[in-house]
Amino acid sequence: MGERVERTVLKYLDYLAVEKGLSKNTLESYGRDMGKYVQFLESRGISDFSAAGRAEMRGLVECLRTSGLKAASVARTLAAVKGLHRFLMLEGLASTDPTEALETPRQGIRLPKALTFAEVEAILAAPLLESGPSTASGLKALEGLRDKAMLETMYAAGLRVSELVGLPTGGVNFEVGFLKVTGKGSKDRLVPLGTAALDALRRYLETARPLLLKQRECEYLFVTRRGGGLTRQGFWKIIGRYARKAGITKRISPHMLRHSFATHLLEHGADLRSVQMMLGHADISTTQIYTKVEVSRLKKMHEEMHPRG
Repeated sequence: MGERVERTVLKYLDYLAVEKGLSKNTLESYGRDMGKYVQFLESRGISDFSAAGRAEMRGLVECLRTSGLKAASVARTLAAVKGLHRFLMLEGLASTDPTEALETPRQGIRLPKALTFAEVEAILAAPLLESGPSTASGLKALEGLRDKAMLETMYAAGLRVSELVGLPTGGVNFEVGFLKVTGKGSKDRLVPLGTAALDALRRYLETARPLLLKQRECEYLFVTRRGGGLTRQGFWKIIGRYARKAGITKRISPHMLRHSFATHLLEHGADLRSVQMMLGHADISTTQIYTKVEVSRLKKMHEEMHPRG
C-alpha cells in the first residue's frame, strides 16, 4: 500500500470514528475491508482510489461474491468502499464517484441510536457543573461555557459534528433565532435555535470567546484556548468526557445528539418533511429511518408494559 493511499485510508477511518461514531471493532473490520479493496485495485494495476472506475466496481463485486465470504461480509465491504468514495468526494479528493450505481446485498435495517431526553439533559448540564470555581487563569470555566454552547447548539439544530466545528462566526442570527449551516455538498440550510441554545451561545460569545482568543482572530465560532478552531476529534473527547460526568456508561458519539434531535422531534409530533429540512437530508427516505426508531420504541414499550405482552 502506497503512503498516499495509506494516509487516505487512515483519514477515512478517522472520519468514520468521529462523524459516524463507529466502534473500535467496526473500525477494525472496515480497516480490513480497505485492505481487501487496496489489494484488488493493485491486482488491476491501480495505485490511487481516484483512478477506480465503474468497471473496477463490477470486478470488485464479482471478486467478493466468489471469495467465499458471507453475504453480510460482502455487504459490509461494499458499504465501506462506497463510504470511502463518498468521503473522497466530500473532501474534494475525487471528482466522480464510481460506486453510484453499485448495488449491495440487502441487509436488515440498522436503526440509529438515540439518547433519552433525560440523558441529553444530563449531558447538557455537565459542562457548567464540571467547570465549577474558576481556575487562576479562568480557562476551565471559559471552556465550560464554550462546551455548553456547543452541546446546546448541536442538539438544538441536529448538526453533524463537522458542521458544528465548521460554523463561522457570523452563522448565528440572534434577532430571528436561526443558525445558518453549510452541510454536505456545500449546501446551506437555516435551522431554528431554541432559547436554551441562544442563551448559551450569547453567553459564550460575550464572555468566553474573547478571552480564549486573547485578541487573536479566528474564522470559526468555537475556538480553543490556543485561538484556533476545534477539530472533530476534539469534540469527540469533549462529549465523551461530559457523558461520563453525567453518569452515562454506554458508549457515546457526537452523532447520537443528532439522532436524538430527530427522534425527539418526531416523538413530540414534528412532521417528517420539516425534520428532513432541518437535518439537511437530500432524500426523505434517509429521514424515514427515524420513524422506524419510534415504532421500535413503541413495540418494546408495549412488550414491557402490556399485561398480555
